[in-house]
Amino acid sequence: MEIGWIDTGIVIFNYFILLFALSVMLSYTILAAISVFSLKKHLKKNRFVNYSVLLSLPDCPKISLIAPAYNEGMTIQENVLSLLAIQYNNFDVIVVNDGSKDDSITLLKESFDLVETDKAYNAVIPTREIRGIYQSSNPAYSKLTVVDKVNGGKADALNVGINISENPYIVCIDVDCIMDKDVLLKLAKSVMEESGKPVIATGGVIRIANSCIVKSGKLIEVNAPENLLSRIQVLEYLRAFLLGRMAWSKMDGLLIISGAFGLFDRKIVQECGGYNTKTVGEDMELIVRMRRYMIENNKEYCVKYIPDPLCWTEAPETYAILSKQRSRWTRGTMETLWIHRRFFLNPRYNILGLLSYPYWLVYEYLAPIIELLGLLITLIFLYFGLLSWPYFLVLVLLVYTYAVFFSLLAIYTEESTYKKYETFKDIFKLSFAGISEPIIFHPFIVYAALRGNWEKISGIKGWGDMTRTGFLKNQKR
Repeated sequence: MEIGWIDTGIVIFNYFILLFALSVMLSYTILAAISVFSLKKHLKKNRFVNYSVLLSLPDCPKISLIAPAYNEGMTIQENVLSLLAIQYNNFDVIVVNDGSKDDSITLLKESFDLVETDKAYNAVIPTREIRGIYQSSNPAYSKLTVVDKVNGGKADALNVGINISENPYIVCIDVDCIMDKDVLLKLAKSVMEESGKPVIATGGVIRIANSCIVKSGKLIEVNAPENLLSRIQVLEYLRAFLLGRMAWSKMDGLLIISGAFGLFDRKIVQECGGYNTKTVGEDMELIVRMRRYMIENNKEYCVKYIPDPLCWTEAPETYAILSKQRSRWTRGTMETLWIHRRFFLNPRYNILGLLSYPYWLVYEYLAPIIELLGLLITLIFLYFGLLSWPYFLVLVLLVYTYAVFFSLLAIYTEESTYKKYETFKDIFKLSFAGISEPIIFHPFIVYAALRGNWEKISGIKGWGDMTRTGFLKNQKR
């Protein structure tokens, strides 16, 4: 008996969804296996390293910390103190106030005894207008420079900091981040120990600081967030940084260094034209452009990754703020993939073109769209009574089980390595978040990604307001 075209279409759809789900699981599993192996090797090599020895070395690389700030008045003082408290000798801190509408610049002036200087501004990378360059009259804050400028966005503010910096390396961070005190020592070690190819960029692990205890700009106690939405994002970050980027770094296929924390060779950044002010995904776009620049100019280089938790940031605690963040991430991914579409399956760019770019295209950008189409077709099948319930339920159970397993694997990997969450209560909270995430969180992330696509098509630009709760509420009295 000949099978009708409807039955054939159903079979094709079922196999496509099954194969796509299996390919996602397989890719995640392979990346996790590579990450765990590389992580164990890194810990074995660095477990007993005394990073403080680097403080006495005169040839440690000179680094500028560049922190753009926009309406960060609630946390600005604590955040700047955190940056100034970092253990390192050859560094300075450049805070760029990007035309804040709140009292950020006033708080900076009062808190750090700032006075305006006549320092010349050399705009190697074109930027918006500079209002003033300030330095502290207090010797305790001698490493601090504050720049006040007309609002131009995060990328423009970072470019100002790059122009101001005189050091060979820059560390671009979000000003709301709390840094571990030895963060620059670990970054310096990663640069100094590379005797072959020059290091043009280094990334590190970002962790969630919600519900953690912060005092005098330092993280003194790590807790799992009380807010469920933030707690689920802890799992996201663990999966992404411990079980994802570690593997891509090992394969020399890393396409992104988080905008919240990354070290770059200042000269190469300037030669590439600095951060792209026309994209909201400037962090990903810059590292892809830097790698493309090095390859196309036949220059040797390497991009490194440090799996240690070096930077802590505040995660959104409401769906409204999270939606803005994730839709922006989607728009940034779309823009970067389009700008550098030459990478796609191009052997000239090695693993970047043959594996990294296709992976990001399919599993990071197209995955939410594929999920939406799968849902719509499933609803159509349901309406016409064509849905195979046993097959559908088995597939849903398979995907859910793997999602929970992967989150639990991330928790186990964290607890068998860095052990930042020490209490059984925290482990239970994170495990519960892993169980509930596929049901209450993942559908929203798909929605936010689809919204990002619509915003990009509609021509919507900008970051959107990212209101923060602030670390002050978590300070120990």
